[in-house]
Amino acid sequence: MTDRMPVDRRTALIAAGTAGAALAASPLLASPAAAATADAPADATATAATAGPASPAVAPGDSPLLLTTPGALGAPPVDGLHLTFGADPAREMYASWTTAKPVRRPRVRFGSLEGGHGDTVQAETRTYTDGASNRQVYVHHAHITGLRPDTTYVYSALHDGVLPDSAAFRTAPSGRKPFTFTSFGDQATPGTTWTTTASGGFTAGAATLASPAAGDIVAGIEQVAPLFHLLNGDLCYANINPDRLRTWDSFFQNNTRSARFRPWMPAAGNHENEKGNGPLGFSAYQTRFALPPNGEDAEFAGLWYAFTVGAVRFVVLQNDDVALQDGGDSYVSGYSAGRQKAWLERTLKAARRSRDIDWIVVCMHQVMISSSDANGADLGIRQQWGPLFDEYEVDLVVCGHEHDYERSHPIRGVVSGSETLTPNPVATDTGTVDTSKGTVHMVLGGGGTSSPSNQKFFSGSKAKVLTAVGAVGANGKKTPTYVFEDAPWIGVRDEKNPYGFAAFDVDPGTHAGGETRIHVTYYVVAQPDGKIAPLETFTLTRTRSDRRS
Repeated sequence: MTDRMPVDRRTALIAAGTAGAALAASPLLASPAAAATADAPADATATAATAGPASPAVAPGDSPLLLTTPGALGAPPVDGLHLTFGADPAREMYASWTTAKPVRRPRVRFGSLEGGHGDTVQAETRTYTDGASNRQVYVHHAHITGLRPDTTYVYSALHDGVLPDSAAFRTAPSGRKPFTFTSFGDQATPGTTWTTTASGGFTAGAATLASPAAGDIVAGIEQVAPLFHLLNGDLCYANINPDRLRTWDSFFQNNTRSARFRPWMPAAGNHENEKGNGPLGFSAYQTRFALPPNGEDAEFAGLWYAFTVGAVRFVVLQNDDVALQDGGDSYVSGYSAGRQKAWLERTLKAARRSRDIDWIVVCMHQVMISSSDANGADLGIRQQWGPLFDEYEVDLVVCGHEHDYERSHPIRGVVSGSETLTPNPVATDTGTVDTSKGTVHMVLGGGGTSSPSNQKFFSGSKAKVLTAVGAVGANGKKTPTYVFEDAPWIGVRDEKNPYGFAAFDVDPGTHAGGETRIHVTYYVVAQPDGKIAPLETFTLTRTRSDRRS
C-alpha cells in the first residue's frame, strides 16, 4: 500500500488546532450578536437586533470562548455539518447543514489557513415535509466556488443568532496526482429513537438496524483520512424507523465527525425510498445532499451523477431504476424510462475516450454479484448495465446491499448459455488484477447494520440471482423468483468479520503511457472495541490513457 498524503492526515487535526486558533482571533466568536453582524451589510441593523443581546464584557485575561449568553432564543444551531464535492472537486465544495425551522441568512465564511475566513457565500435553503410525521426540514447548502486545487481551507457555517460551526477541507488535485478514497455501504446509526406505546406515549429503544459498529466505522475512516468517502447506499434506514427525521439527524450527527472534513459522496439505495416523500420517494435524500448536476429534470437531481478526481472518473448510480427487487417503500423500477441508462452510456463513453481519464469507478447500491443467501444478485442490473460496464471497460464497481464483504474476479461478458447471465471471469489472480481485461466488483455492505450477512455465504461455487418478481405478498412486497447459478466469478469473501470498509490508494504512475495502479486495502472493524485492522490488500492495474499514438 502506498504512503498516504501527509497533508490529508493533517486535515483531521485542523479543527482542534489551526482552525480553532484562527477562529478564536476572529470577530465571529466575540459574541452571538457579533457573529450575526460580522459580515452583515451596513443597513442590517434590524437583522442584527434579532440575534439577541451581546455577551457581557469580557474581563482582562478571561477567554473569549467562555460565553455566558445563548445565541438567541429560538434560533436552532448548525446541525449535521457535512461536505460534498461540486461539479469540479478541485475548485468547488458544498457545505451543508440542517435546521428544524427557518433561519435568517444561512452562510459560510471560508478562507486559507494563512488568511483565515476572508470570504462569505450565502447558502441556498431547500426544504421538504416528511410524509410520515408532517414535520418540515430545512437544509442549507453553501456552494463554495473559485477554490484552488489541492489546497486546504478553513470554513465556518452559521446563520443569524448562533455561533458558527467550524472545520476544514482539502480540495481535490488537478491532473494525475496520488490520492486516497474510502468506501462502504449499509451503515445505519449507532443510537436510539422513540417508539410509540400502546397508550399513545413514547418509549426509547434502539433504532432499527442500529449498532455500535455504525459509529466505530466513522472513526476508522478518520484513521485512514482519505480525500473523500463513497457511501454506497442504504445510509441510515430512515424508511423503516418509527421516526424518520430523528434517524436522519442521528445519521448526520454520527458522521459529521468525518463528513465536515472530507466529502461523503452518497448513492441512494433502496432504503432511501421513503413513502410519501416526493413522487419517487427520494425527496429526503435529494434535499439533504447537494451533489454534482446530471443535466436532468429536478425530479432526478442527485440520483445519478459523476465527478472526476485526478485521473479517475467516478460514476454514481441509483439502481432501483433497473433492479427487479422490490426493496423500498414503493416499487419504482423503470422510473427514469431509460434516461439514466442513456446518461450512463454517454458518461462512460466520454470517460473512456478521454486521454485525461485512466480509471472508471462506479458506485451503486444493489449488486450484480453475490454468493450470499441474502438478497442475491439482480438480473435487471446485469441486463441493463452489465453490457455497458463491459463495453467501456469499467475498472471497479463498489456497492453494498448485501451486509458482508465479497469481491469478484475480473469479469467480462457472460458465461455462454447461462439463464442468469452469469458473469464470466477472465483471470483468477487475487493479488494483482489487470482491469483493462475485466471489471472487479466489490460488495462493501459491512457499514454497521445490526443484521450482517457474512454467515450466509453459500458453500462452494454457488450463488442465487433474482430473475423476476410476481404479485404482492403478505409482507407488502412483490414476490421474488430466484434461480441458482454456478459462480466461477467468486474471488474473495470474508465469512468471519461482519464489519469493514475499503481504502483505495491511487498511484497515477510516472510517465505517459506507463502503468497506473490502485492499491486496495480492506479493513475489518472489530468488535467490541472498534479497532481497525487490514484483512487483505491487492492491486488493480492498467495502462494510462495518455499513451503515445
